[in-house]
Amino acid sequence: MIETLVRKKQRASKAYSLLKSAYPNAQSPLYYTAPHELLVANLLLDYCTRERVNSVTKKLFNKYHSPIDFAYCNLDSLAEDIHSTVNQNEKANKIKQACLISVEQYSGVVPSSIDDLLGLPGVGKETAKCIMGEIYNIPTIMIDTHMVRIMKLLGLTRGNNPKIIESDVMDTFEKKVWLKLFHLINHHGRAVCTERKPHCKACVINKLCPSSYV
Repeated sequence: MIETLVRKKQRASKAYSLLKSAYPNAQSPLYYTAPHELLVANLLLDYCTRERVNSVTKKLFNKYHSPIDFAYCNLDSLAEDIHSTVNQNEKANKIKQACLISVEQYSGVVPSSIDDLLGLPGVGKETAKCIMGEIYNIPTIMIDTHMVRIMKLLGLTRGNNPKIIESDVMDTFEKKVWLKLFHLINHHGRAVCTERKPHCKACVINKLCPSSYV
């Protein structure tokens, strides 16, 4: 029997509520206290774990306090400060250039529009959406491996293309929960619905999931 969109939305809403109760503190796993710090943390994330990035940025942000500090820093020194994140020379250059543009074109403010954000070196669509959602509270949907896997397991999308999955999620969930949903799914994907072996018995949404073996 084909599930109607109305029923799918109802099931999605119940799943969201259950996940929100299970992970009440779900939020961005990246350490930051200012908009430019979230930008820098995202630029460090390529080929690096969030845990490693956080261990680096907690020290980094004590040395570089503002976009100006990054924009006019010594490039070799910055590369050395972030060397453990891999590809440090490339990342240092992107951070310096992105902050320089922020300082010279946006008065030191990280821009809020997706077009302006994509104009910053090293910033891709997902990083842009992250900043828009986290900093400016603009409803955005981020699609990562956890979102792809769990949305498909829940039967809330049949797509493999991130654009199709994004569209399905936007059609199924209320706009006001999009950002929170991303964090909830990430927490759930790491703790319970893992890629190699989902722990369906421990899953709070197993009764709503057609892929559950429970």
